[in-house]
Amino acid sequence: MNRLSEETSPYLLQHAHNPVDWYPWGDLALQKAKQEHKPILVSIGYSACHWCHVMERECFEKEDIAAIMNAHFICIKVDREERPDVDAVYMDAVQAMGVRGGWPLNVFLLPDSKPFYGVTYLPPQNWTQLLQSIHNAFTNHFDELAKSADGFVENMIVSDSEKYGLASSTGGFKVENLDTMFETLQKNFDTVQGGMDRAPKFPMPSIYKFLLRYYDVSQNPEALRHIELSLNRIALGGIYDHAGGGWARYSVDEEWFIPHFEKMLYDNAQLLEIYAEAYALTRNPLYADRIRQTVDWLSREMRSPEGGFYSALDADSEGIEGKYYIWTQNELESVLGDDFNWFSKIYNISRPGNWEHGYNHLHLTELPAQAAKSAGVYDDQFEGRYRNALEKLAKKREERVRPGLDDKILASWNGLLIKGLAECYRALGDEDIRLLAVSAGEFLASEMTVETRLFHSHKNGKSSVTGFLEDYAAIIQGYLALYQITFDESWLQKADTLTGYTLSNFYDTAENFFHFTDTYGEALIARKKELFDNVTPSSNSIMAHNLYSLGMILDKVGYIEVADQMLSKISKLILTDVQWVSNWAALYCGRAVPTAEIAIIGEQADAMRKDFDRFFIPNKIVMGTSQGSDLPLLKNRTDINAKTAIYICYNKTCQLPVTEVEKALEQLGGASQ
Repeated sequence: MNRLSEETSPYLLQHAHNPVDWYPWGDLALQKAKQEHKPILVSIGYSACHWCHVMERECFEKEDIAAIMNAHFICIKVDREERPDVDAVYMDAVQAMGVRGGWPLNVFLLPDSKPFYGVTYLPPQNWTQLLQSIHNAFTNHFDELAKSADGFVENMIVSDSEKYGLASSTGGFKVENLDTMFETLQKNFDTVQGGMDRAPKFPMPSIYKFLLRYYDVSQNPEALRHIELSLNRIALGGIYDHAGGGWARYSVDEEWFIPHFEKMLYDNAQLLEIYAEAYALTRNPLYADRIRQTVDWLSREMRSPEGGFYSALDADSEGIEGKYYIWTQNELESVLGDDFNWFSKIYNISRPGNWEHGYNHLHLTELPAQAAKSAGVYDDQFEGRYRNALEKLAKKREERVRPGLDDKILASWNGLLIKGLAECYRALGDEDIRLLAVSAGEFLASEMTVETRLFHSHKNGKSSVTGFLEDYAAIIQGYLALYQITFDESWLQKADTLTGYTLSNFYDTAENFFHFTDTYGEALIARKKELFDNVTPSSNSIMAHNLYSLGMILDKVGYIEVADQMLSKISKLILTDVQWVSNWAALYCGRAVPTAEIAIIGEQADAMRKDFDRFFIPNKIVMGTSQGSDLPLLKNRTDINAKTAIYICYNKTCQLPVTEVEKALEQLGGASQ
């Protein structure tokens, strides 16, 4: 066993028995490199990464390859989920080298931690050749490597404002710009399969968050058409686990057919939020079904006894990608019995397999009932038979070797999930979902928070790693959501405390954006800022949303001003390449038109809120109290003749209170029902 055996990260522990003399990231390894004047190999991955496992089997478990690595390098293993700061710095460096980023990410550093070369996955022969070449270059051409490394570091420390030409715009946030954003984004729509026009296909939830808000403002039917096409295909295709619930990380093809089978908490958290909003808008029962199944899966398989949620399920089991989820025809015949014939028709099951090596994967392109009608196997009992067949498969699957569970609990991903669960509760009104969200919030507040500071990771009862901006941003967002589904003002207080901390310890007043790392965190060779929205929204864009919402709720003009400065500076990118700043664009939608400020006052405030929340009104803040409150929008407001009242306000100016949700919706004018 090597030094990784003392770590808690499941990914690092997977490598604890490698013959490679791995170190975890830290002073011990970095100082040893300086003392022995050796290059550093930083190998970065995560527990659910398929190609990380492949490279481990092919290279890091081999004695002869490990001997070369041990002789010539100080070898460091990094879990990118545990140390996203290290990953971000060296991913940026590798991309500056012209290498397409991905994991495993293998970066070679000088003894002073400056990067000079990097690659992703390599097969054994190529990896061995590269190790020898790097050793030769370090021994015989050190000055050239040092010069190259200095150049990469100089590129990394250039300010984002300078790198991307960002400057505050004038003239405010204009409604007409929303059409420009949509038209730019529309150029890259896949109008046949949904999503964007590329493969592999990632769900990219922030894009739909923008499109939902754009549709709310514009009522452009093209936006709604693409939302529904995409969400239907993501819900029906093979990226969704039909038998067990939950989404895999992405589809390797352009048809949402075969996923990269790992299930990540952050994907499912965001997709829950998007499907909840889409259900509130469309009332499509498919969306409600996917929400309930996914929440059940999360509760059943991903929730810790303490109330937090684990990070991921591996793609592989028994060394085969997706083995837990795929079926031979013989297996399906045995499990389904009399149901096999009709089931095989709607899912295109065959003996050669609908995928590869004789395996079948569950995948639809239309609703199950419609697929049954198309195949001529529909009858009045179909819905019950269909659910029963999937339950049989789920039960049988439990006998298989399960994919590995990454059981570390990440603050940021749990914050995203709280937001997703809160929106699901709003859309469906299921009290069990609210309890899950509140329980997760209580776990974060008690186990991953010390006074005003957050930890990033929790495992085996211990929290560790100084919190990053992504943790503060996602948890503040989650706490704001918890307040708005409970009216418990302690969540607002917690959100405000964390916001004050981020402004003091992360915010760069010169650039008007937040650093990714805390002032008190470990100093790396560059202090990065996360601006671009990708498979997860950037921590800066989440913070801008938070500052705007919290500023509205608490009447803190300073918060709103910071949010507007951030949004103004990023506006150039929103107008030119919106798909990589789509969470920013969602905020732009909320600033281009007035935000509804909704106050609910009276004994039945929670019940009235629950009734009101069913409707699709994305650009709003909701506040309420049954016993009185000093919050600015609630102060000195009363019920009406002992009836709970709703106040609809814009820019702190309120219309006459009403006691019926329908009347409040009329005052909002145009809210979707």
